[in-house]
Amino acid sequence: MLGPVVNALTIVVCSLLGCFIVRGIPFRFEEIVKKGMGLAIVYLGIKGAMENRYVLLLIMSMVIGAVIGELVNIDRLMNSLGRWAGNQFFSKKETETQRSEKQETFAKGFVSASILFCTGSMTIVGSMQSGLQGNHEMLFAKSILDGTMSLVFGASMGIGVMFSAFTVLVCEGGVALAASVIKRLLTMEIITEMSAVGSLIIAAIGFNFFEIKEIRVANLIPAIFVPWVWFVIADILQKM
Repeated sequence: MLGPVVNALTIVVCSLLGCFIVRGIPFRFEEIVKKGMGLAIVYLGIKGAMENRYVLLLIMSMVIGAVIGELVNIDRLMNSLGRWAGNQFFSKKETETQRSEKQETFAKGFVSASILFCTGSMTIVGSMQSGLQGNHEMLFAKSILDGTMSLVFGASMGIGVMFSAFTVLVCEGGVALAASVIKRLLTMEIITEMSAVGSLIIAAIGFNFFEIKEIRVANLIPAIFVPWVWFVIADILQKM
């Protein structure tokens, strides 16, 4: 669990630095940095998605995942959790409008950071290496990337980003602890396709930074698991 713990602590420290030190910069600088980070996230997401080998599977995963996510409305559930957590930290003396605005900002930071830090091949492979081999190098490298983004996210979206560390700890820790079982269920081919879908979802987070039209990114999360189901079914049919 060393890798997941270090990753989570890095997010906590860097997001706090962003909230209380970097956040004091003028709004125009904060705005252009936020847009720059959005462009970088879009690039990283599209670059990761381009590594997939089955384009139709990628499209099918996004469609099926979006339908499932919209039915469950994961975005609403995560935002409700974020608003509830944020409500515990805001002064009761503030007006309803002030509290509502802070809750929305808190929830957006929590949800965006949680999705960004918990999707992609580094999360899956790094956690498996940490659990199976005690090799934490990939998660340590991921901690540097997540820490950098936490600094910027914390400055632009506030303290909610820090609470994504809990999501990261649960996600990576769960994979690390269940690695012996998961290893038999995941091949590199499956991981590649799941990571490609996850990367495309990351790109969606980047687009949200431009504040043109909000994408309910959390409702796309089920798409990550569609390639795994597809390969399992294909393997069963092949053996029949």
